[in-house]
Parts: sequence; structure tokens; C-alpha cells
Amino acid sequence: MSAWLTVVGLGADGPAGLPPTSRAMIDNAELLVGGERHLALITNGHCETISWDSPLESTMAKIAANRSRRVVVLATGDPMAYGIGSTLARHFEPDDLTIVPAPSAFSLAAARLAWPLDTCVCLTLHGRPLELLAYHAQPGARLLILSHDGSTPAKLAARLTELGYGSSAISVLENMGAADEARHDGTAQAWAATAIADLNTIAVDCVAGPDALVYPHTPGLPDEAFLHDGQLTKRVVRAATLAALAPLPGQHLWDLGAGSGAIAIEWLRAAQNAQGRGASAVAVERDPARSARIAENASRLGTPFLEIVTAEIAATLPDMMPPDAVFLGGGLTTDGVVEYAWQVLKPGGRLVANAVTLEGEQILADAHTLFGGDLSRITVSNAEPVGERTGWRPAMPVTQWAVHKT
Repeated sequence: MSAWLTVVGLGADGPAGLPPTSRAMIDNAELLVGGERHLALITNGHCETISWDSPLESTMAKIAANRSRRVVVLATGDPMAYGIGSTLARHFEPDDLTIVPAPSAFSLAAARLAWPLDTCVCLTLHGRPLELLAYHAQPGARLLILSHDGSTPAKLAARLTELGYGSSAISVLENMGAADEARHDGTAQAWAATAIADLNTIAVDCVAGPDALVYPHTPGLPDEAFLHDGQLTKRVVRAATLAALAPLPGQHLWDLGAGSGAIAIEWLRAAQNAQGRGASAVAVERDPARSARIAENASRLGTPFLEIVTAEIAATLPDMMPPDAVFLGGGLTTDGVVEYAWQVLKPGGRLVANAVTLEGEQILADAHTLFGGDLSRITVSNAEPVGERTGWRPAMPVTQWAVHKT
């Protein structure tokens, strides 16, 4: 069947900026779908219109019910750049769709600023938490950000200042392409503009101040980056654990007996790629106080989408999405957890477990005999004062079992 669903991207100048072919698609539509702002711009009075519902899935069902008609969806800019096109592509087959983009807000902003687009990080804060900035703010990074509304620039400036990036240059570009296009410039710490249109894009040239906490995206953050009560996989062992778990974009991790949540948080940070496609993770922790610390750590370190489950491990496992990777730290001694995790682990998945006690080591030895993999011991010594001199003080050795499900 030929494509019956057309997605047309509109600029801020509306239909006037469309080429004749795109305008003809709208004029010949039997059903127009879009936001109220977009629908108000169209003068095609002979066809039916549908505005977006909440939740969005109900509108998808209405669109599917009109498969026999010529349906046109009106979008903002490039529908595939954090736009409705991405949602439609999840609900319909590629052969159903014809997508006609206009220049994206990212392209327009890069052109206004003369920033090479391939050197910028493009992200959206439309309907997403501001805590994501803690991941993306890096020395020298250039960020292009879709705002949620007119209040976003001031909130973003305040958050950058809190993170130690107060000297960062900010440009807010309003209504790009429209007759009332405007631009506001300043620094995060001295940001003053408040009367900003809801349709705006923010450009940030990140400058790290002396008090900025600069954390890389590679595994092995300093131990002091995490709030914890002692239940923390230490830095060197954590880096080795993440290397064995092999974070990949789009994959899902179980962190069982999560403690501080450090493994799940670093999994999410490491799996994020330049295109903004990340992974997912669930941290299971039975102690409510530790769960609260996990949530704060996730917020501070730019991974607000970490799922946190406060429950006994055995009670929650059957309800969780099958994993691509499993880490067993505090949850290792739960009866049957190793066997269950192995059973539901997806083909190609990785399972890693750490132990510091003899009882935990016995569980790992039995698992190694049953499932194979690599059994190793990690020993770390740190230089510490010994009277007036310095000596090596060994930490407790960690036994690690890592196995790949082929």
C-alpha cells in the first residue's frame, strides 16, 4: 500500500514559507492533524481536523482509523528532530509515511550563530527535566536546546550557575523565521531577560568556572560524586564493573541491591551517545533511605530517568522488563537471584556480580561452575600516611564474576 500519511514541517512563518508541493499536500488533505496553533494557520476549509489529545496515543488510534483517507499531520520544523515524526514512526510502518521536513530549530540556530552543527550537542527540555543539564554541561561544549516555554531560559541560566558554569554565554532565539524574530544574549550568572516567547531555542557556549564539578562520561567517577552510607562500589572496582557490563545505547540494566545507585547511574552516563540516544536502567533497593539517596544522586549527575524500585528483590523481579545487562552487588545473596537473572537475560547480555565475603564468593564459584564466564579477584591498595611516612593500605579484595550470554 502506498503512503497515506504525510507529515509536513512548518516554520514559524507558517504555510507562507512552504514550497508549492508541500502546500498542495495540505490543500488536498482529507484529514488534517496538528496542534491548535498549526491548525489555525491553515485555510483548507473542506477537510476534517483533529487536534492532539492527551495522552498522545489516543490521537494515534484516530489517525490509524483513517488509513483509507489522505491524512496530513502538521509538525514544527523537522518532524524527526525531537518532533512528532519520531512518535509516528513508532506507530506506523515506514511505507505508510511521507515526511517533508522544514529546517529544524537546531539548523536555524546554528545558522544564526555560525556554529557548525556537527560540533553541537542538540537536546530538548520540552517536557523533560532540567536535571539533564548536569550530564551535558562540559567545558567547551556547545549546546542547542529546545525550550519547554518562555520560562526555560531563566531556569536554565540559574541551573548552569549552580553547576559552576555561570560564565557560560547564552543566546535565546525567539520565533526564528517569523516577522517578530528576536534574540537575547547574556551570561548564565547575569541573565536578566524574562519576557521571552514560548517558541524559543537556547544556545549555550559552556564555560566551566573554578568551582565547576567537571565529570567525564567515562566510567569511574570519584567516590565523592555520590551520596552514600558506605554501600558504594568504589571507583576502581566500579570502573572495572562497568567495563564488564559494557553499556550500549538502547540497552536496559538491572542494578539489584543498588545501594547508592552508582552502577546504574554510570551505566546511563556511559551509554549516552552523541545523538542523544541513551540506555535505560532500574535500580532495586529495599532500604527507603538509600532509595532517596539514589534519586538525589541521579538528579545531581544528570540521569533523572533512572527508574528506582524500593522493594525486596525477589518480589519485584517478575514485573521488570527483561534486561540486556544485570549487576548483582548487594542483591547477590538473595535466594535464586543468579539463576533467575540468567534465565531472563537477553541473548548477548552480560551478567556481572561482585562479592567481598566468603559466602558471596561461594555463590560466585558455584555460578561460575554452572554458567561459565570469568572469575577474577580485584585488589586495590591506596597510599596513606604511616606515621611521618607513606605506605600502602590494601582495601578488601573484591571477587568478580562476569559472564556473557551467547
